[in-house]
Amino acid sequence: MLLRDILYKVPIRSVNGSTETEIIDIQIDSRRVTKGSLFVAVRGAAADGHAFIETAISNGAVAIVGENESGTNSNVVYVQVEHSAHAAGIMAHNFYGQPSESLKLVGVTGTNGKTTVATLLFKLFGALGHKCGLLSTVENRIGDDIIEATHTTPDAVSLNQLLRRMLDEGCGFVFMEVSSHAVRQGRIAGLSFAGGLFTNITHDHLDYHKTFDEYIRVKKMFFDSLPSSAFAISNADDKRGTVMLQNTHAKRHLYSLRTLADFKGKIVENSLGGLVMSINDQEVHFRMIGEFNAYNLLVVYGAATCLGEDKQEVLRCLSMLTGAEGRFDYSVSPKERVIAIVDYAHTPDALLNVLTTIQKLKKGFEQVITVVGCGGDRDKTKRPVMADVACEHSDRVIFTSDNPRSEDPAQIIRDMEEGLPAAARRKYISIVDRREAIKTAISLAGKDDIILIAGKGHEKYQDIKGVKSHFDDKEIVQDMFGLLDK
Repeated sequence: MLLRDILYKVPIRSVNGSTETEIIDIQIDSRRVTKGSLFVAVRGAAADGHAFIETAISNGAVAIVGENESGTNSNVVYVQVEHSAHAAGIMAHNFYGQPSESLKLVGVTGTNGKTTVATLLFKLFGALGHKCGLLSTVENRIGDDIIEATHTTPDAVSLNQLLRRMLDEGCGFVFMEVSSHAVRQGRIAGLSFAGGLFTNITHDHLDYHKTFDEYIRVKKMFFDSLPSSAFAISNADDKRGTVMLQNTHAKRHLYSLRTLADFKGKIVENSLGGLVMSINDQEVHFRMIGEFNAYNLLVVYGAATCLGEDKQEVLRCLSMLTGAEGRFDYSVSPKERVIAIVDYAHTPDALLNVLTTIQKLKKGFEQVITVVGCGGDRDKTKRPVMADVACEHSDRVIFTSDNPRSEDPAQIIRDMEEGLPAAARRKYISIVDRREAIKTAISLAGKDDIILIAGKGHEKYQDIKGVKSHFDDKEIVQDMFGLLDK
């Protein structure tokens, strides 16, 4: 493809060289550049791509796009842009033939629930007879084919490459999580969305966004960018739900369990047997559990309706679906009937939602034992809040490692303990080794007790000092319960 066609709609400051240059691929990693590549120098949190321009040229790049002034190599075309990360999204979209224009692409954003909502939509539309794509924290899917996910939202080049592949393989719908990082870093720039969904917004990612107001602003940017042809569905019960839709050009809809809304739900029954809900006056039994899943089911119903699907058929198919792996994923020990729940809850609000659901499921005096840690190299301010939530809503708590990454796991636990009231201090113990923490929780549990293992959910690894080793919370639980085939 010619460079001039790749630059369509990119805000350009200057060009040094011919835009008639033929480009064979686009790269934002200089190590992947080969002869004929276009290299986009993107400023990241850990590294600045402009520092690798010469490496890209020596590897064969014939064109460079960046924010600095043009270089001096006469054999290479230099394009100066205002924001190279944003430009990378538009250029990748152009290079791969603008795939999102031919797909019904729906983005899901919010602090909690993104993975479940995107996964439910993927499963629902599959059950309705459509071939779909999924881009999520847990996995990327093209129909039945699974592609490992490394980020909540892939980089712009990988994202458009995947969308192109989804289109080529016959997908009509794609459901994707849209992280705040992806919005801020321009990874979704240039994409054409058919719809946007907002779940909720709570304390998270302040290590990156610095302030909660900035976090909200970035989330809102996604809805501000939606076209008038799209729909936007927001949670009326979240105090910032209507704010998200203030400036959108999309058709606005609200969903709620507590107030009048386009998609109105009411919980009739909530137990380990599932949810009985009324949705727009239609009562349905769902296999999923908890108030947070009631919200997830509501927004999925709303999205399917906005996408033109039959309401009764949507409810019928939804009633048979389960959620995403590692989201309220429970096992029961054969003898003592101890319930162990593995959940990805890694924010204070998500942890509170899960523990509140567990408290509502209790039939009597069952003990709630929570195993929880906090990730290293991430927002430190939520650590004591997570600890406080766990202690307040559990009978026993074990603080342990999550993914400590480059940090000392013992120090992360000390950060969690900081400021805990005396009553909370009597409830917890600290065990740095996560496997031992899980085993201890199971050994402490009596008949019918409930164990929550929070923070890692679907993850099959633990990241310690840059080394990822196999680690699966659910696998450990099922091994301890004697449920694994030897």
